[in-house]
Amino acid sequence: MGTKRMVRVNELLKREIVDILYRRVHSGNMDIAAVTVTEVITSPDLRHARVLVSIREHENERNEYMGVLNSNRKVFQRELNKSTRLKYTPRIAFELDPAIERGDRVLGIIAEMEQEMRPEEDSDDSAR
Repeated sequence: MGTKRMVRVNELLKREIVDILYRRVHSGNMDIAAVTVTEVITSPDLRHARVLVSIREHENERNEYMGVLNSNRKVFQRELNKSTRLKYTPRIAFELDPAIERGDRVLGIIAEMEQEMRPEEDSDDSAR
């Protein structure tokens, strides 16, 4: 299967999974707005798909949120089967994606370094 088609399939699945997440998954203590589907990686035979999920600002509840997503996997499967026209509906597996969190941490470090360097620059400017 061509890579362009795989990219289209992955994007289609990602859109549908996000739609299902916001329409169908209801958990009283889960902040759905904190959940971001960052990427879907489908196997070449379309039998399996890894759904990478980022959960921001809820470090203590991440395992609970992942549990809610995994416990609703059948809902996702059923809805994907209804909404997509693929030869096979891939069996999805949710995985925590730490990429956004790592990016935020790197940006925080850079901001701290810039803040530490500013007083030195200000003192050099006033001396002239």
